[in-house]
Amino acid sequence: MKQTVHKVTCFILRKAEHGADLLLFRHPYAGIQIPAGTVNPNEDPQAAAIREAREESGLNRLNLVRWLGDEPEPPRKEHMVIVTPTAVYARPDPYSFAWAQFRLGLLVKVLRSADGFTQVSYQESNDVENPQYVTYIITGWVPDENLTDQITRHFYLFEHNLESPERWLVDTDYHKFKLFWAPLVDLPPIIPPQDLWVKKLVELN
Repeated sequence: MKQTVHKVTCFILRKAEHGADLLLFRHPYAGIQIPAGTVNPNEDPQAAAIREAREESGLNRLNLVRWLGDEPEPPRKEHMVIVTPTAVYARPDPYSFAWAQFRLGLLVKVLRSADGFTQVSYQESNDVENPQYVTYIITGWVPDENLTDQITRHFYLFEHNLESPERWLVDTDYHKFKLFWAPLVDLPPIIPPQDLWVKKLVELN
């Protein structure tokens, strides 16, 4: 039976004259996003949501309002997710050169399978919204047991009731995120599939 990767999404709201603002951030290479992340092994999803909300927002005094539910999240076609940190091998052989590492929760494209291994590829472009070039590609073989297509996403609602800047920077995950508040009724384009997450929030809010 395949293992499941658990992920969390953190909707952080603040009250405003027009209703509510949602906290978003611009990733330097991957567009506008909502704070989210992967649940660590043996970590409770709620604890993971609190951790991710604080790490990605830089706001320590957040109020967890409630859990909004969870749902399965199948990966994109021809993709799977790393279910445990794994070495990336040059060949479908554990004695071949292991030249890279994939972290838990990483989405990778499946190329082919052989001898209990799957050849996968991960790449990043300079900008998801308008890609001009690929910054790097990692292609190699990982053991089949380190991959899964079973993902469950947990949604949590937070409130921020203290004063904060309209925009600020946070250094996290080897990147500098540009945080900003946006009116819930007039949000900027958010990368897919996160744009669909917002619809869930609006329906419940």
